[in-house]
Order: sequence, then C-alpha cells, then structure tokens
Amino acid sequence: MEEQAEELRELMANKAEVRQRVTDSGHKTRIIAVTSGKGGVGKTNISVNMAIAYAQLGKKVILVDADLGMANVNVLLNVVPQYNLMQVINKQKTMKEIILDTEFGIKFIASANGFSKIANLNVDELDYFAKQFCSLNDADIIIIDTGAGIANNVLQFVAAVDEVYIVTTPEPTAITDAYGMIKIITTEVTDHEVAMKLIVNRVHSSDEGRRISERIINIVGQFLNYKVEYLGFVYDDSIVTASVIRQKPFIILNPSSKPALCVKHIVGRIEKTILPENANVDNFLKKFSKGFLGKKH
Repeated sequence: MEEQAEELRELMANKAEVRQRVTDSGHKTRIIAVTSGKGGVGKTNISVNMAIAYAQLGKKVILVDADLGMANVNVLLNVVPQYNLMQVINKQKTMKEIILDTEFGIKFIASANGFSKIANLNVDELDYFAKQFCSLNDADIIIIDTGAGIANNVLQFVAAVDEVYIVTTPEPTAITDAYGMIKIITTEVTDHEVAMKLIVNRVHSSDEGRRISERIINIVGQFLNYKVEYLGFVYDDSIVTASVIRQKPFIILNPSSKPALCVKHIVGRIEKTILPENANVDNFLKKFSKGFLGKKH
C-alpha cells in the first residue's frame, strides 16, 4: 500500500513539473479547431493549406488530424504515416514520437483511419491524449482538423480551444448545419467564451461569401444572442480538385491561384488577432481534460 502511495505521489509530482514547465516558458501557442456542421465542405483542404500558409510566414506549425475515424489529411499531403494517434491512445507511443516532418514546412500528426475505437474515446483515453499535448508547447500554431458534426470527440476539441473556425459552403444544407453547429457550441459545449469565425468555401464571388456569412451571423445574433465573425471566403476553382488528385496542396501547386490567395488573406487576418494571455498548450490541456461542460441554464 505504501509503495502504491509513493508511486502516486511521484506521478503527481511529474505532472506538476510538466505543467509548470509549460507555464513558465511564456511561449504563446495559437490553438484553433477547424470544424464544420457537415462533411464534404472542404474543411480538411482549408486546414492543410492554412497550415502551409502559416509555415510560409516562418511559423512553427503542427497540423493535427483529429477526424477520428475518417482521417484524410495524410492523403492530401501525400504521406504514409508509420504511426498515428491510435498508438498514442493505446500508450504505445508519445505524441512527439508520431510527429512527421513534411516537405511543406509543417509538422503533421496523423489520425487513425477506420478505427472505431478512436472515434469513441473514453474519458481516460481523452485525458491521456490531452496530456500528450504538453510536449507540443514550442509550436507557434496548432491547427486541429476535427471531424464534421457534433460527435463527442469533435465537441471535446471545440471546448478546449480559444478559436473555432467553422467552414461552410453556399449550399442550403451546409448553411443549416453550420448554424446547428454554432448553436450546439454556444448552448451546450462550453462555459467560457469561444471566438467563432466563419469561412465560406466554394464561392463564385466575394459578394456571395459575404452574403452567406451575413445570413448566418444575423440568425445567430437574433436567436442565440452570440457574435460570430466572418473570417473570409475561398473561391470555387478547378485547382482545388487538381491538387487533391495530385496530392499536392493548392497553395503549393499554384501559389497565385484564387483559392491560394484567399487562404493567405485568411491567415493574414488571423495574424492580426491578438492572442489571449493564457494562449498556450497548458490551458488547452486543462480545458480538454474537463471535457465539454454543458452550459448551466
């Protein structure tokens, strides 16, 4: 019994040391979740190209494929990961051990495609996963590409970050699902303020992007009494399809294409946003470990 107590004290001391080291570093890390109300709106493509745009600014970027069950970031990057989040969840590998360097200047953490277990993580597994984020505290930005919809693991990430970027398209179903996602986040997910921002993908004009965003923003303001910001749009362009087929991000395939310029503009707007004082991996860990809280009414 005394031996177990000693092991417990040592474990708690190690956790405290790791937390203190992260806190004392003073390094700020922007951690964002890119999500959507429905699949097929181009969320992952935007996440990948945003990550590369950030790297081109000289930032240390880690892209996390957190689409737990239907992962495809590795396909867009044309990499074959040897290890993925399944090994982390099973405590076979640490987060640092599964990070991949890519030819595009970003680091990448792969998800586990097709594993039903990782799409339904229990509390202990989620807690361990969160603690592994402590080792990523030297990044300037961590972009988390979540799954689509309102599965528990998606809401877990959304509740832990300070910024959530919701991707939609002009399609009525995508608009409806984007509103539904925002409603869940504002009413059920978290007890702290989350900066939610809209990205309208596959538009044919800037006016269309603004019109779609204003419709969602007005409805959210009227019925949810919540302010959502319009972050920008991405043009519908054949270069996007070509980039997927060639497994090379469109910001690399054609840096001067309309979608590439749109993504660069979006990243430029993000960079003008002042980070909160507690924008770091430790703060993410604390919120993630609590899970999505559910607002008390």
